[in-house]
Amino acid sequence: MKKYWRSPEELKYGLNSETERDVEINHKNAVIDLFENDLPEKTTSRRDFLKLMGFSITTATIVASCEKPVSKAIPYLIKPEEITPGNASYYASSFFDGNEYGSILVKTRDGRPIKIEGNDLSKISRGKTSARIQASVLSLYDDARYKFPQKGGAEIGWEQIDKEINGKLNEIAGSGKKVVLLTGTVISPSTIHAIEILKEKYTSLEWIQYDAVSNSGMLQANFKAFGEKAIPDYKFKKADLVVSFSADFLGTWVSPVSFTRAYSKRRNLTSPDMKMSKHIHFEAGMSLTGSNADIRYPVKPSEEGLIIGNIYNGIAEKLGEAKIKVDSSPFDVHELVTELLKNRGKSIVVSGSAEVNIQLLVNKINFMLGNYGETIDIKKPLYVKKGIDSDISKCVEEMNQGLVGGIIIHNVNPVYDYYENKKFNSGLAKIDLKVSLSSVPTETSYACEYVCPDHHYLESWNDAEPKKGKFSLAQPAIRPIYNTRNAQESLLNWAGNNTDFLSFIQAYWKENMFNSQDEYITFQEFWNHSLQKGVFDLSAENENEESIAWISENDTLGDLSSKSEGLELVMYETVALRDGKDGNNPWLQEMPDPITKACWDNYLSISPTFAEDKGFQNEDVVTIAGIEVPVFVQPGQAKGTVSLALGYGRSNTGKVADGVGVNAFGLIQVRGNTRSNYRSGIEVEKTNKTYNLALTQTHNSMEERPIVRETTLGEYLKNPNAGNEMHLEAEKHNVSLYKDVKFDGHHWGMAINLNSCTACGACIIACQAENNVPVVGKEEVRRRRILHWIRIDRYYSDEPDQPTVLNQPVMCQHCDNAPCENVCPVSATMHSSEGLNQIAYNRCIGTKYCINNCPYRVRRFNWFKYANNDKFDYNQNSDLAKLVLNPDVVVRERGVVEKCTFCVQRIQDKKLEAKLEKRPLRDGEIQTACVQTCPADALVFGDLNDKNSGVSKLFNNERNYFLLEELHILPSVGYLTKVRNIERNMVEDDHGTHF
Repeated sequence: MKKYWRSPEELKYGLNSETERDVEINHKNAVIDLFENDLPEKTTSRRDFLKLMGFSITTATIVASCEKPVSKAIPYLIKPEEITPGNASYYASSFFDGNEYGSILVKTRDGRPIKIEGNDLSKISRGKTSARIQASVLSLYDDARYKFPQKGGAEIGWEQIDKEINGKLNEIAGSGKKVVLLTGTVISPSTIHAIEILKEKYTSLEWIQYDAVSNSGMLQANFKAFGEKAIPDYKFKKADLVVSFSADFLGTWVSPVSFTRAYSKRRNLTSPDMKMSKHIHFEAGMSLTGSNADIRYPVKPSEEGLIIGNIYNGIAEKLGEAKIKVDSSPFDVHELVTELLKNRGKSIVVSGSAEVNIQLLVNKINFMLGNYGETIDIKKPLYVKKGIDSDISKCVEEMNQGLVGGIIIHNVNPVYDYYENKKFNSGLAKIDLKVSLSSVPTETSYACEYVCPDHHYLESWNDAEPKKGKFSLAQPAIRPIYNTRNAQESLLNWAGNNTDFLSFIQAYWKENMFNSQDEYITFQEFWNHSLQKGVFDLSAENENEESIAWISENDTLGDLSSKSEGLELVMYETVALRDGKDGNNPWLQEMPDPITKACWDNYLSISPTFAEDKGFQNEDVVTIAGIEVPVFVQPGQAKGTVSLALGYGRSNTGKVADGVGVNAFGLIQVRGNTRSNYRSGIEVEKTNKTYNLALTQTHNSMEERPIVRETTLGEYLKNPNAGNEMHLEAEKHNVSLYKDVKFDGHHWGMAINLNSCTACGACIIACQAENNVPVVGKEEVRRRRILHWIRIDRYYSDEPDQPTVLNQPVMCQHCDNAPCENVCPVSATMHSSEGLNQIAYNRCIGTKYCINNCPYRVRRFNWFKYANNDKFDYNQNSDLAKLVLNPDVVVRERGVVEKCTFCVQRIQDKKLEAKLEKRPLRDGEIQTACVQTCPADALVFGDLNDKNSGVSKLFNNERNYFLLEELHILPSVGYLTKVRNIERNMVEDDHGTHF
C-alpha cells in the first residue's frame, strides 16, 4: 500500500510520534474541568482525577435530566402578509466585498437572515458559494459594527454631519486642492453613476480604486495587449490542458467559485466520455490550486519569468514567430511545449504574477496557441479587480505634498494594508477632511474624523456587473439594525442629490437596462422579475467570437531576467481571510486552512529541508524583516523560499480579530510600478521563544489503513477498478452475523467524488451556519475539541519536499450497522427507519462511549457551555449575534455528543412539502448544506432505494468504496477513488517531478 502521512514528523518518526508540546497538550486533556475554561496547571493525583471524573459524569447526568425553562412565544398582533411563522423566505441578492462576487439567495426566518445560498439562475456562480460568502451572514450581527455616524469618536446626527462635510467640501473646492474618493473595486453600475454625479459637482475630485491585493500587472498588460484594463474570463470547462504559475484560481485568484465549478466539471470522470483535463502548476508555497494539480513544480518566484520566457520561445520557434531574449530555464520545458502545441485552442496558461512583462508574455503564449475565443474570453471580461497600483502610489505622494485637502474612504483599509502604511499615515495626517464610510471599525476609520457608516450588504440596495453584460441586483433582507446609511446615499447627498438609492438604481436601470430587452412591456414588470430572479443578462451578441487581434509590439515584452539574492519570501492570501477584511468573523478564523490545517494564526511556512538545515520545528519563533512569527514546516514549499499569509495582525477592529497573527503587508515590495507578491534577500533568525499553533490535521490518523485511494488516468482507462481493488476484496468477504438491514421507505446516502473535491472549505462553513455549530477558540482547538461536523482531511504521499496531496471530506458515515449504537447505555444514539444515525440530545448523558466506538472520529463532545459564556465570547454570545441561529436546529447544551445529521431538518422540510403537494420526492430535491454550497459538485445526496438517483449511480460506479468497509458497518457515505491525469512514470530532480 502507498504510504500516506499528515506531517513530516509522522513520516520520519511514525504514527505515534509526538513533540514535547503535543505531549503537554494531551496530558492536559487527561484532566477535564467542565466548569472552567483553563485547565489546572498543578500536578493532579490519581485520586483527584477519579474524584473529578466521578463528579463530572454525575453532574452531566443530572444536568441532562433537568427540565428546560418554559419559553413563551408571542404571536404577531398583525401578521405581515409575506411572513408565515415557521416558514423561511428567500430573497435574491448579490455579494461583493471588493474581492469576491456571488449571486445569492438569502434565507430569512421571521425577518432575520440566517443562511446564504447560491442563486441557480446566475450564469457566473451557478448556485454555488464560497466559505467567505457563507460566513458573511454572521458579519451582519457583529456587535463591533458602527451603530451611528460619528465625529471624533462621538455620536452625531446625519443632518449635522452632512452639513459639516458639505461645508468642508466646498471650502476645499475653492482652495485649489483636490478631494480623493478612495474605494475598493466597484462593480456596481449605479454606484459608478453616483460617483460621476459627485465628480460633476466637485471637478477637483479624483476617484481611485485600490485593491489591497491587486491584479494591477495583469490589467496593465491586458491594456497594452488588447486595449482594455480588464481580466479575461477563463473557461476551464473547455480546457484539456491547464498550465498555471502561482495563480490560486481555485482558492483566491479572480473568481474562485466560478473557476472551481468549471474546473471540476472536467475532472470528475463521471461522464460517459471519460475526458479529464490535465493540470500542471508552478508555485513556491503550497496553495489550494497547487494541491489539486496533477503535476506540481515547486519553484522560486524569481524563476517563473525564466520558465515562461522559455516556454514562449519554444512555442514561437515551432510556429515561426519572433523569439525573445531570456536566460535559460531551470527546467527543461521541451515536453511541456509539445503538450501545449498538441492542445492549441484547448489549453489555458495563467499567471498570478504582479509583473507586467510576465503577464504580457502569458497573453502572447495564449494568443499563439489560439486560446482566445475558445478557452479564454477577453470580449466578455471580468470586472472584479480594477485597482492600478501606480494610482494609489501617486495619491500617497500627493497627500504628503499637501496637495490633497479631503479624502473619502470606502471599503478599503490602507492604514492597515498599504505596503508603506507609515507614509500613508503621514499623508493622511496632513489632510483637513477625512471621512470613512466603513460599516465596521478599521485601522483607517479610527484615523478619520468623520465616520458615516454604510449598511451591511444584507441591509442594502445595490446592483453589480461582475462580468460584461451580466448584471445582478442586491436587495435588503432585513431593515437596518443600526442608524447607518447606504454609502451611495451619502455620496449623492454630498453631490446635492437627495434621491434614496433604491429610486436611484431604478432610474438607472430604467434608462440603461429596460430598453435593452424586449421580454417585458412595462418597467415595473421588468424590475419585479429582475429583482425576483436576482440576475439580468443583456442579450448576447456574437456568441461565437472571432479570434482577437494582438495590438502590442514584441519590444513591449521587455526584460524577463530576475535578479534574486538569498531566501525569497512569498506573501499570499488565505482562502478564509483573503486580505483580512473579515478578520472579525470567528467562523472564518476557526476554519482550518485547506493546506496546513491550522487556524487562528498566520505563520512562516518553511520547507522540510530548510527546517532540518536550520534546526527549526513547528512553533519555533523566528524574526524576519523585524517581525516575530512562528514557523510551520510545510511539505512542498520550494527550496530557497518561505511563505507568510496576509490578512492577519489586525487592530481596532473587534475582539475576534485584534491581535491574531502578524501583519505582513509591510513586507510587500514594488517592482516597476506594481506591488510584487514576493521579495528576496530575506534572513530568518531563530529566537528562544515558541508560540502555540492550533493545528487540526493531527487530530486524526489513517493508522496505515486504506482510507484514501487513488490511481492514474492511464490505469483507470484500462481498468475502472484501478486503485480500488480492495473494495472488490471486501465485497467477497461481506459476511456478518447481523441480519441484512432493509429500509422500506427512503434510505439516505451521500457520494463524495475525490476527483471533484478541491478542499475549499465552503462545506465546513455552510454546515456551521446551518447547524448552529459553535466556535470554541484557539485553545480548545489545540485541545482537539473543535466542533465542526464535517472536516476535510489532508494527506501527503511521496517525498516531503515534493509531496502529492489528497483531500477527503469526512462527516458522520451514518452506518447501517453503526458501532456507536450498540454501546450507548441510555440509547441516545439510534437508527432511523430511513438510514440516519440519530442522537437524542435530551437523552445523552455524555459518557462518550459512542465516540470511543466510532472508527471515523466524527462525533463531537460539548465540553463547555459556549453560549452566554464570557470565556467563549467570539461575537456570538450577545442577543444580536443569536439572531443568526437556525431555529430548525437545537442549540446543544454542555455535556452531550453531537455530529452530522445529514441536515435532517432539510429532509423533513422537503418531505412535508412533497406531501402537501401530493407528489413523490424528486431526486436532488433534498440538498444538505454541504451539498448545496459545494462549488465543485463533489458531494451528491439522495435516496439509495431509488436506483435511478444520482447517489445510487455513483454507489454503483467502479471507483466507489467505503471507509473501513472491511469492518462491515455499512456506511451510507461512499467515496470515488481519486484519479490523477498522469499516464507515465515521473522523473525526480532537484526541482521536483518532471514528465
